[in-house]
Amino acid sequence: MGRKARFNKDHFVDAALKLLAERGPAAVTMAAVTGEIGAPIGSVYHRFISRDVLLAELWLRIVGSFQRGFLEALKRDDGLNAACHTLRWVRKHPKQGRVLLLYRREDLVSGEWPDDVKERAEHLSREINEEIRAFTRRLCGRITKQMLLRVTFALIDVPYAAVRRHLEADNVPPKAVDDFVKDTYFTILGREL
Repeated sequence: MGRKARFNKDHFVDAALKLLAERGPAAVTMAAVTGEIGAPIGSVYHRFISRDVLLAELWLRIVGSFQRGFLEALKRDDGLNAACHTLRWVRKHPKQGRVLLLYRREDLVSGEWPDDVKERAEHLSREINEEIRAFTRRLCGRITKQMLLRVTFALIDVPYAAVRRHLEADNVPPKAVDDFVKDTYFTILGREL
């Protein structure tokens, strides 16, 4: 009977998150990740075939965590809550927020992802795009390119811009930013929903 593993996938993903949030993508090497938790180098390769796959898993975990609350608000036709979700989520998950909002997926992963990881990423992307389209249809009665642009700007672009500068300075956005996001939301989309 084999011994129980001391380290699981989450240990390595958490270590990669810490390194990435604190020191940037170049700091995330397999040796640094294992060193962060005191694991033997072979144990990370036993769970992840490459650095790209480890960072892909980290990215998917962060995106999935963020999207859950955002999509729930949209499904309830609560666009304002969806717009403010970014601020709340970043305050609750500052390290994940730094990674999600300061780095693009392409900054982290350069190689090809395994098919299962690629499918999960495509599913997350499809899910958010479909729900934004559905919300736009419910809000406006139909979908046009201009309407979709307005909704995306209010729900995604404004909150992103509101938190990015604070994350770059390694701060969480002050509460006053919530009011700015709300004011912008109502200016762009009105108070219908």
